[in-house]
Amino acid sequence: MIVGTPKEIKNHEHRVGLTPASVRELTAAGQRVLVESGAGAGAGMDDAQYRAAGAELVDSAAELFARAELVVKVKEPQAQECALLRPGQILFTYLHLAPDRAQTEALLASGAVCIAYETVTGPGGGLPLLAPMSEVAGRMSVQVAARLLEKSYGGQGVLLSGVPGVPAAQLVILGGGVVGSQALQIAAGMGAQVTVLDRSLERLRQLDQRWGSRITTRHSTQSAIEEELLAADAVIGSVLVPGAAAPKLVSRALVARMKPGSVLVDVAIDQGGCFETSRPTTHTNPSYLVDGVLHYAVTNMPGAVARTSTLALNNATLPHVLTLARQGWQGALRADLHLRAGLNCCQGQVTHPAVAEALGYPLTAAERLLA
Repeated sequence: MIVGTPKEIKNHEHRVGLTPASVRELTAAGQRVLVESGAGAGAGMDDAQYRAAGAELVDSAAELFARAELVVKVKEPQAQECALLRPGQILFTYLHLAPDRAQTEALLASGAVCIAYETVTGPGGGLPLLAPMSEVAGRMSVQVAARLLEKSYGGQGVLLSGVPGVPAAQLVILGGGVVGSQALQIAAGMGAQVTVLDRSLERLRQLDQRWGSRITTRHSTQSAIEEELLAADAVIGSVLVPGAAAPKLVSRALVARMKPGSVLVDVAIDQGGCFETSRPTTHTNPSYLVDGVLHYAVTNMPGAVARTSTLALNNATLPHVLTLARQGWQGALRADLHLRAGLNCCQGQVTHPAVAEALGYPLTAAERLLA
């Protein structure tokens, strides 16, 4: 199979779908690999490394999309990339379709087979292809919050860790999953006063056993969210419903009552965001004010640490890329129900229940297309 990796074109997106090491694994397995010239530069991976690994360098995305049977990316295809897709071509990348009708319509019109990293499941549960970037974003979210609390960035002028004689900042984490637990690790390490809210009592027990009196855990109710946000200096939104739009946990009215200069970091923005006042931002213009509260909602946070993110992502995705290249999408999805869960759109039909429900499309079961 011809596998292709284009240069990402989303704002400040420096990650790349395949590393030179991944290319070497694919070519050793008998696959042909195309890489758009300059695709890995932002992650510190140059064209010479790709050539040495066995890739063929191409000059344009148009040529790559025209020749590749399997396109491996990082972020959702932009409009001009959707226009290059063709029926039967496999697209393997993050999609986040539930809040994005325009992209969904473009992918359906293309007739491509679109497999989303974020809905591929794992044998032990969880979302193993989403987890690496959730880990990165969770850790970054606290760095972002700490920076935005500085007066020069529009915050209150509060040091996250505090100093002797001055209390540390109060940081609230909504959701104790992968993002939340990674944010907790960094925030606790920096000395913040951390409260984690989650609906799962079992998850709260796990966090309490791990961190003890260093943190506070609370069952997530509207009353608890309101109490914590009114006292918070910074809030990390990290809730996730796999494949679906994120629930709006924080209303506009509640945001208006928060401390002036407090910070909201919405890591759930790829799925529409968990604050009612959230809107997608970019690394070029990452933050904005609503009612005196600073919002950060960059949709590709891990792109800022492109090398780390690319290596972590390839560790998780490469086995599936190899399987798709060897067996084709039908063979791979028949054999692996976890990879099958990643199929979001196929040959003009929506095949993921959460996407169909969120956007009002009829659902076509993946099994029906594989019969």
